[in-house]
Amino acid sequence: MTEHPTSHEGRQPLAARSQERTRPRQRDAASASAPATAAIPAPAKGPNPAAAGTGSAAGPDPQAASRREGDRLRFVGAATRRIARGIDLDEIVLGLCRASVPTFSDAILVYLRDPLPVGDERPVNPFVLRLRRSDRLRLSDEDTENLSESERLRLPAVDPQADLTPASELCEVLAGGALAEVLRGVRPVFGDSAAARVALPELLGADRVVPSGHRAILAPLRGRRRVIGAAVFLRGTERPPFEANDLLVAAQLATHTALGIDKAVLYGREAYIADELQRTMLPDSLPQPTGVRLASRYLPAAETARVGGDWYDAIPLPGSRVALVVGDVMGHSMTSAAIMGQLRTTAQTLAGLDLPPQEVLHHLDEQAQRLGSDRMATCLYAVYDPVAHRITIANAGHPPPVLLHLGGRAEVLKVPPGAPIGVGGVDFEAVELDAPAGATLLLYTDGLVESRLRDVWTGIEQLRERLAATARLTGPDHSPPLEALCDDVLDMLGPGDRDDDIALLAARFDGIAPSDVAYWFLEPEDSAPGKARRLARRALSRWGLDDIADSVELLVSEVVTNAVRYAERPVTLRLLRTDILRCEVGDDAPQLPRQRRARDMDEGGRGLFLVNRLARRWGATRLSTGKVVWFEMPTRGQ
Repeated sequence: MTEHPTSHEGRQPLAARSQERTRPRQRDAASASAPATAAIPAPAKGPNPAAAGTGSAAGPDPQAASRREGDRLRFVGAATRRIARGIDLDEIVLGLCRASVPTFSDAILVYLRDPLPVGDERPVNPFVLRLRRSDRLRLSDEDTENLSESERLRLPAVDPQADLTPASELCEVLAGGALAEVLRGVRPVFGDSAAARVALPELLGADRVVPSGHRAILAPLRGRRRVIGAAVFLRGTERPPFEANDLLVAAQLATHTALGIDKAVLYGREAYIADELQRTMLPDSLPQPTGVRLASRYLPAAETARVGGDWYDAIPLPGSRVALVVGDVMGHSMTSAAIMGQLRTTAQTLAGLDLPPQEVLHHLDEQAQRLGSDRMATCLYAVYDPVAHRITIANAGHPPPVLLHLGGRAEVLKVPPGAPIGVGGVDFEAVELDAPAGATLLLYTDGLVESRLRDVWTGIEQLRERLAATARLTGPDHSPPLEALCDDVLDMLGPGDRDDDIALLAARFDGIAPSDVAYWFLEPEDSAPGKARRLARRALSRWGLDDIADSVELLVSEVVTNAVRYAERPVTLRLLRTDILRCEVGDDAPQLPRQRRARDMDEGGRGLFLVNRLARRWGATRLSTGKVVWFEMPTRGQ
């Protein structure tokens, strides 16, 4: 963001500036010959630490010249340290301005290439410089209203001709022009040099009046590979002009600033890539499976790299079930994020095969070992069945989940801890627990409950108490809103509790009532489609869905016919009524059906075409024991 050239940022308190400006007048000759301190005094009418004086009438004073050179070196050291403290681009440019004004110059303008090239990429044409920041020594009426007349007289005056407004915001550097030649030369030049007299109006604007004499320095900013900008240092008429050694000072400031900007741009690009990598590895949105509501949060670490290895996921499974996954890859780097992405993809693939939770963790462990011997992660994998109101959980070294019951009681589930993924040679154990309607399951990573200020079990107990306290506010008959619950959980984090990134996944169990489920086994024989039609119509009549009975009968008949053709064992037919009607047909044949266009003389091949046209959604999922073909139909009013 470009600062206004008359910015007052960075001024010292007025009293301190007034004392520093008057101090040279109050010192006697003995104190004037004392060595300069590490602090860099503000400019005054007397000799400047970063600029040599004119010498006495009797001739140059070797001791005074030596003191000035020492002050100049100390100034350069302090200024470069201040510039080097900056991490991002704005901090580095601000450090240059604060270090230069008012100690080295009365004003400074910093122009940077727009856009700034990154690394080895070729800069785009044309070559444009944009005013990034400017600063100057300026005293307002508020600064001087409480000063005596003698104090006002001792304050430095600013040359009206050195006013920086209105400096040009944008400058296009013409190939072969004077400004291009100065920038290509890299070395700073005085403003009254032959090259700078043409280059400065091109940079600042043709109507700008540059102070005469050695009172302006144009310093190119060159990074590791190319010129990335320019800095203009200006002094008013009340100060000594710049001299030859000040060109070396300007060169040092410009070099350190340019190299710092180069590093900041590279760091910013890496941070952007890491953020994009992390963002793409996490789900953009959560699914809305039947019988469960979901909410999630992700917070990067506050004191480390933004990118980390925490992830969460919710994966719909056949039979209206849903897999809930939370994991944490050790470390904070792009490598951790990349490994997290691979493990998350592997978990999604394994979930699609409908493997038991302990088998999923076993295969994740094998995948982590293939990625490397030091690839470690923790993971918790749970499968919720809304029809059976049960949840099956397997754990690989992850903090245990917390279950908040409808009445307000919060309990830490007793799940076997298991070994982390990547250890190898260990078995994982799954437990099956009740998942009552209205209860909320909270899965999280250790960043939520562990920090330098508390151990993990203390944090888990605090989390349990926080959930119970939140539930008491909504009463025993109502569950707290899911999104608000996630926010309230994160509010338990204190100022020193953000040592690690945090992934949070909350699942509210609504379940599906037994009265809304119809389930049958059909023998794989020619009469099965007709029987399936009659059973489906009977169930739809009981639910008051006669208006869609004809369409559902037709689709059930087509799907069951296709299943019976290849099945060797009984075919399953299940209807589930929620806000939609879902039909699931399972058989033991692993081949997934695919839609094809039937020719005019073909007797078959139109079943899935009808399903695709009449159903709101449909799909097929391969299981370890066969497959499930499902479709969804809107109910009345949808």
